Amino acid sequence: ELCSLQMLHVLDFADNDLSGHLPICLGNLSGFHDVMLYHKVPPDVPYAFITQVELVVKGRAMAYTKTLKLVNIIDLSSNHLQGDIPEEVSNLLALGTLNLSRNQFTGKIPKKIGSLGLLETLDLSWNSLSSSIPPAMSHMTSLNFLNLSHNNLSGPIPSTNQFLTFQDPSIYGGNPGLCGEPLPTKCQILTGQNS
Repeated sequence: ELCSLQMLHVLDFADNDLSGHLPICLGNLSGFHDVMLYHKVPPDVPYAFITQVELVVKGRAMAYTKTLKLVNIIDLSSNHLQGDIPEEVSNLLALGTLNLSRNQFTGKIPKKIGSLGLLETLDLSWNSLSSSIPPAMSHMTSLNFLNLSHNNLSGPIPSTNQFLTFQDPSIYGGNPGLCGEPLPTKCQILTGQNS
């Protein structure tokens, strides 16, 4: 039923006791598919009763009042969610913040996550994600807050576009298999040998 809420654009179940898998239908939340311009918000949307909402964005609590209509956030942090992060999350093209930190997610970061071109905040820290950081994430040119720490990620950190601006090594800490800037661990260049 949650996935059928067409106007939903703030989903905050952080710090609860939720368990199980993230539903695939989350990718169908139409409120996250298109950017809703401020002047196009339907007048009958009942925002008048809201005086202030506090959300965690970019790692800190922020209060929203009049601009709440413009906020597109999914925060499911600090729960007991597990399994893969569904690839369908990549359908949420208007998503501004995705916080799935402090859960028990396994598997890979979805390859198509780079299609979230408006995403400004991505926190996947303190999970059990494995494999490499998808190269397509370098296409996320709006991204200005990233935390991938304390997972089982490995391989080179992308070194183009927004990743050049992430100079704090702590956002990659706790992933002993990662290498490249800004970490002190250099990536080994494998050279092919002809037999």
